[in-house]
Formats: sequence, structure tokens, C-alpha cells
Amino acid sequence: MPSPSNGAEATETALRLLQVRERSEAELERALRRRRFDAEAIAEAIGRCREWGYLNDARFARLRARQLLAQGRAVGPRVLADLASRGVDEDEALRALDDAADEFPEEELLRSLLDRRYPAFRYAGADDRERRRVIHFFLRRGFTLSLVLSILKEER
Repeated sequence: MPSPSNGAEATETALRLLQVRERSEAELERALRRRRFDAEAIAEAIGRCREWGYLNDARFARLRARQLLAQGRAVGPRVLADLASRGVDEDEALRALDDAADEFPEEELLRSLLDRRYPAFRYAGADDRERRRVIHFFLRRGFTLSLVLSILKEER
């Protein structure tokens, strides 16, 4: 199968990919590379998408950080790691996290997630195994141990 090299074809593919969901430049580049477009066609497609306003890493980072925090899937360093894995610049990722963290304070997120995920959990009445399970659930999402313990030990 010959590799596509046409810039217009790559741009059309890029627009279809961006129609499905917002992507970072690095993600779009990887997707086009997987479809075997050459470097020149990829650069042309990314340039056009950026020029037309369909591709913007700052916007993508803000949306992704907000989404992760709103869903309780990640906070702090986990959000930064997710954005880095998607090719977002570290400074841009930090700005996006700061903006989203203002809207979603970690303490409120942790309490909300605790109420949704473990409504019957009581730290004082839980055995060690259950405590570890709940604590590690929150640690995997990027919450700090001190915050997790302080919230879990609160009387609910």
C-alpha cells in the first residue's frame, strides 16, 4: 500500500480526527503518521488546522485539565502527566492546571468523589484492608496522602 503524501488529503484526515474530539498537535501528528502520511503532508495539515483555529494546544490543555478534574479522574501531578503524555508543553500544562484547579478545589473534589464512590465508608470503622483500598484509590488519582487522610478522618 503506497503511503499518502498529499497535503490536502492529510488535512482532510486531520479535520475528520479533530471533528471527533479535541487533540493536541502531537496527538494529531501521531495519528497522521500512523495513517502513513509523509512529514511534509503532516506539517502542512497541522499548519492549516492551526491557522484555521481548529488546533490549539493551550485550548486543548485547558479542556483536558478541566475534564480530568471535573470527573475526579486526576488531580495535580497526574493531570500534568496526562497532558505531557499527549505532547503538551510543560508551561502550558501548568497554566491549564492552575486555571482548572481554581474552578475545582482538591478538597471539594475529594469529598465529592468519596461520597460518590464510597458513600458508606467510615475511616474509624474500616479495617486496614478497606482503608488501604480507599486510600490507594485516591492516591492513584494524584491526591496527596495528607489530604486524603485528613478528609477520610473527618466525621461525615
